[in-house]
Amino acid sequence: MNKADCFYLGHISKLHGFKGEVSLFLDVTNPEDYKSIDAIFIDIDNSLTPFFVETIRIKNKGFATIKLKDVDDEFKARSLLRKEVYLSMKFLPKLEGVNFYDHEVIGFNVFDQREGYIGELKSVIDLKLNPLLQIVHNDKEILIPLIKGLVKKIDRINNELYIKAPEGLIDLYLQ
Repeated sequence: MNKADCFYLGHISKLHGFKGEVSLFLDVTNPEDYKSIDAIFIDIDNSLTPFFVETIRIKNKGFATIKLKDVDDEFKARSLLRKEVYLSMKFLPKLEGVNFYDHEVIGFNVFDQREGYIGELKSVIDLKLNPLLQIVHNDKEILIPLIKGLVKKIDRINNELYIKAPEGLIDLYLQ
């Protein structure tokens, strides 16, 4: 499996007990969406290695306790610490309307209701309290808080994102 066919799910953060269970930090908007996964890929030496999931229990603050098949002792579990975890794109449910996955809209052209075309979406900076859209316009960076109601339309066919930024925000960056 290639990373290009997967999305970053999170990372193994610590051991959980001594029978091979680990804590998985889920770097996703809604961890509950992943409570029934049966396989993951772990980046070991720049190679995605498949692991079957025996059990997964979603905890609070984005963590899950996970038991992987054939990882049955502390030594094997310790070798997975701080490793990145990926999941195949085909397991992502399709989103519609103005809902999107961060990776899905990278490279989209962004249009504001007042300003028109404002640039290309380079990144969604996933800060817990205040996620941001990072847009580049003529080598200038524009950061727009991803607040509820900001995104008005997503044209997935033409790779376009339509927003209504707070009045005056874009002008602050472009002056």
